[in-house]
Amino acid sequence: MSSNTIHLPGPPRREALAARCRAVTDARWFAVTVFALILANAAVLGVETYSGVLDRFDDELKLVEHAFLAIFTGEILLRMGAHADRPRDFWRDPWNLFDLAVVACAFLPVVRENATVLRLLRLARVLRAARFLPQLRIVLVAVGRSLPGTVSFLLVGGLLLYVYAMVGWVFFADADPEHFGSIGRAVLTLFLLMTLDGLGDAVRAGLEISRWSIVYYASYVLIASFVLVNVLIGVVITSLDEARAMEEPEESNAPEPGPLSSSEADVHTRIATARRALDDLEASLTRLPSPRSTETTRTASAPPGNP
Repeated sequence: MSSNTIHLPGPPRREALAARCRAVTDARWFAVTVFALILANAAVLGVETYSGVLDRFDDELKLVEHAFLAIFTGEILLRMGAHADRPRDFWRDPWNLFDLAVVACAFLPVVRENATVLRLLRLARVLRAARFLPQLRIVLVAVGRSLPGTVSFLLVGGLLLYVYAMVGWVFFADADPEHFGSIGRAVLTLFLLMTLDGLGDAVRAGLEISRWSIVYYASYVLIASFVLVNVLIGVVITSLDEARAMEEPEESNAPEPGPLSSSEADVHTRIATARRALDDLEASLTRLPSPRSTETTRTASAPPGNP
């Protein structure tokens, strides 16, 4: 006789694996533990900046670094296992890609042979803390979304700096070569004036050259320090609101159930009455004798001579 062997299909196995891994990765203790390890890794990285500690505990620090790498590798494997039933969702999450890149690059021979690159890569692990801090994650997302507006701001600001630097070089190069002797010095001077640093000294030096210099400095400060900076702040705040809206769960957008109206309450009352009537009918039917038992009773009560 040949025995039939039943093989479990792949999807149920993947779903079971994903469920087990997800039970670990979704637990609060898992997030707290990984966050604490990230902070501990940052602390160890800071301790290595002291030459005395590094010379004395070099072997121990290397062992701790290998332990951190092993733990973070296990974390990534658990997260990948949690998406075993839907692997595409793992690759769609940018935080998963960032974590995987940071951990995987540590195994590359080129990275491990370069101490500077390895330290920078270990420093990038600190940024993984944003995954467990919603407010910090919102700020990082807002910074990323504000980059297009920031690029436009930099273009406008660079054009403004160049125009005012050329005007300053034309009028103040001979009298104030230290600040406007070349286009580079003029751009550096105006860039510092954008932060209102040394504005009083610059205005006094300009008034000694010409009284019309007040128009030059006033117009530049008004446009650069007030208009452009406020535009940049507006772009960042708008991006912050968009990032916060993206981070809000969809459940919060669902309307809360309100009180029932009179018509809805009437419908519910009628449904409850109909259910009670059906229950009473079912109970009365169960108390009635069945047709077979009635026929048996009639046969038993009939006279013996009757066929």
